[in-house]
Amino acid sequence: MTTFFDYALLTWPEVAALPRATPLCLPLGEDIDLTRLAATLGNPPRAGLLPSIPFGWRGSGLAVDDGRLGAVLRGLVDSLRDDGFGRVYVVTPQGADFDLGAARIALPHPSHTHPAALLPADHDRDKVVLIPIGHTEQHGYHLPLRTDTVIIGAIARGVVQRAPAQCVTLPAFPYGVSTHRAAFAGTLNVGGRAFEDFWLAVIDVLAGRGCDRIYLISGHGGNCSFLVNVVKYAGERHRRIFAATAWLHTAGHRGAPAIAAQRRSAIGGMGHAGELETAMMLHLLPAAVHMERVVDETDFIATPSYFMDWIEGGALIANPPWDDDTATGAYGAGSVATAEHGRVWLEAAIAEKVDHVAEIHEQHRRREARRNADFGRWGATT
Repeated sequence: MTTFFDYALLTWPEVAALPRATPLCLPLGEDIDLTRLAATLGNPPRAGLLPSIPFGWRGSGLAVDDGRLGAVLRGLVDSLRDDGFGRVYVVTPQGADFDLGAARIALPHPSHTHPAALLPADHDRDKVVLIPIGHTEQHGYHLPLRTDTVIIGAIARGVVQRAPAQCVTLPAFPYGVSTHRAAFAGTLNVGGRAFEDFWLAVIDVLAGRGCDRIYLISGHGGNCSFLVNVVKYAGERHRRIFAATAWLHTAGHRGAPAIAAQRRSAIGGMGHAGELETAMMLHLLPAAVHMERVVDETDFIATPSYFMDWIEGGALIANPPWDDDTATGAYGAGSVATAEHGRVWLEAAIAEKVDHVAEIHEQHRRREARRNADFGRWGATT
């Protein structure tokens, strides 16, 4: 009998220790028949389940072109193969190939006979559509691979709870871009171009349905520069929408003061898998946090115009190898984190995003008023 384990609850050293013949399966959707999947794999003693893709295929409630989703899936498969895993599979509904070749396992899927409801529902078209994007990547010795997705998903749900008439959220998407992927086992990478193309395709679908206020929020710093490109492309392509993004979370007008008031680490203690993320995970998913394994690393090669903290500073933008600055995959001081600070900072992150939602509505309202008044080039007839 096959035991399926949750890949994204592992830390990167635990992934590094997995036998490379272990089957790893990435499902589209969550309703897969594990008994049938185990039989298709040859009933191995253990197999890993990666975080499921929540939408993107026909029948999922929000479908994009198979080629766009296929490029995302191939990037993820290649990440695991680069780590030496020889049995990597994407579990898909029947009838969709995605150009995966032998990496595809097609099984009967509920979305064939009972397609999911639209994401978002038609009656939510006048709300801000939150698109939370996390990642599956290393977070030091003590935090699980799913850290970014857990945090940004909780923030998105909290925003909707606080402002249900103003916004709606898509399910958290668990994969993003890690250009440092090869440095630490377990980290996946969609790839920058595939990432941008996929999310632009998602916005195309949403805009085509009449959704004109879209906010892409990220729990993973490596996504942010690519999301800037996505909103730039989207703004050129769909001139009457307001699509926006921001640098991570807990980093703006509410988050930054909350961090400054409560933090126990010095600057450099919150870069990655440090005090902030550890604290939030202690609050949100304490069973997955291994405080006994924390290694504080704050010796980032810092200069006045380039240094690492949660709110990055300095005029220089660069991407040196991570293993120049960290042996464990952490930038920061996770050892000083507390669950109570995690709760406080999560509330600040939610409040910050609630304010952003209100501001997106205001931006859209005022811009539409100008357009409808034939302001500037909107009044041109040729």
